[in-house]
Amino acid sequence: MPSNSQLNLMTNILQLEGFTVMDYQLIKGMGIVLSLEKVDKKTTCIYCGSVTRKLHQNNELTIRDLSWGEQDVYLKINRRQMRCEKCQKKFTEELKDIKKKRTYTERLKKKIVAEVLNGDIKNVAQRNGVSEQEIETMLKDIGQELGKKKPQKLRRLGIDEIAVVKGQGKYYVVLVDLDKGVIIGLIEKRTEEEVSKYLEAWGEEVLRQIVEVSIDFWQPYKKVAKKLMPQAEIVADRFHVMKQVTDELDAQRKKSKREAIALKDSPEKKQLLSGLNKSKYALLKNEEDLSDQQKEKLEEIYKTVPILSKMYLLKEKFRKVFDENIDWISGLFELADWCAEAHTVYPKSFGTIRRWMGEIIAYFDERTNSGVVEGINNKLKLIKRRGYGFRNFDNFKLRSFLTWHFSG
Repeated sequence: MPSNSQLNLMTNILQLEGFTVMDYQLIKGMGIVLSLEKVDKKTTCIYCGSVTRKLHQNNELTIRDLSWGEQDVYLKINRRQMRCEKCQKKFTEELKDIKKKRTYTERLKKKIVAEVLNGDIKNVAQRNGVSEQEIETMLKDIGQELGKKKPQKLRRLGIDEIAVVKGQGKYYVVLVDLDKGVIIGLIEKRTEEEVSKYLEAWGEEVLRQIVEVSIDFWQPYKKVAKKLMPQAEIVADRFHVMKQVTDELDAQRKKSKREAIALKDSPEKKQLLSGLNKSKYALLKNEEDLSDQQKEKLEEIYKTVPILSKMYLLKEKFRKVFDENIDWISGLFELADWCAEAHTVYPKSFGTIRRWMGEIIAYFDERTNSGVVEGINNKLKLIKRRGYGFRNFDNFKLRSFLTWHFSG
């Protein structure tokens, strides 16, 4: 029989609040089995809130806990069924660290989930001596807990999307708290109806606190924001504004190259292709980030393809408007001047800027940066690519939420 000092030592090592170790066994091939007793004999009725000590029946369970060194640890616990002395209803007592119908402690669950976030389900299951199904249950439990939480003190909302499979036109919608830099929502279908439904579930209390919504050039996002958050300023995300211009520049580069290839063999064709080959990054990168080799390539383009030369200079001028520390009025005049100069070579961007001018110049008020959203999207792409044993949208959403909101 263990001495009191040994039992006290084990209770202190265990550190399971509300329980004391009454006995222990070291079983070969299994590990350490600790017999526990609840310190407080009374409990609160789940129906009427009264305190009761009346026992209806005992229900002894064996639960997995965190290992001690190389020894697995099992806890023998009595989850009592009580009868309320006031309302006379029977109920099973709640245990803080051991959820009902679970064969492991909450702290073991958190340890295993933390390992899954940095590995894969199969290897974590083998390493911890649990089944893959048990791990999936752990993940779903935590996912349900996270799913019940609404955004807290949300002021600036970012709405973007991530491609499910690149090039197929299917997207998941990503909702981001721009101030905290965390994902707060994932929507499987990019439709106005689904986005509205998801946001409405947050409730009026959350939505009315939002003062700014950052979006790309997708009209349904704008409609949803105006309908559900009329008090918020809608801002066109700077990344997507710039992408309009760079995409049109790159499209012209490809067109110029196709036209050059179609020419009959001649010194002119050779000169054009020499300038256009490997010119993509010289044209698309920011001027101050060009390597010496890319600067030489740009000089070659200036001499051979005048339209690309003009588009590159206008692209840089456009970018610098957003880099300047100016107010929305100055931004409006700068963009108007740019449009007057660029509308012939950037017809598509010109049309988009004209339609979205109000949302674009709103950037100059708060200067909301898309870096947070793009950083989150890059991490989501990594999660999607690696999989970690998650095979559908619900599991991908769960894995994503755990990455930003789970603390082991």
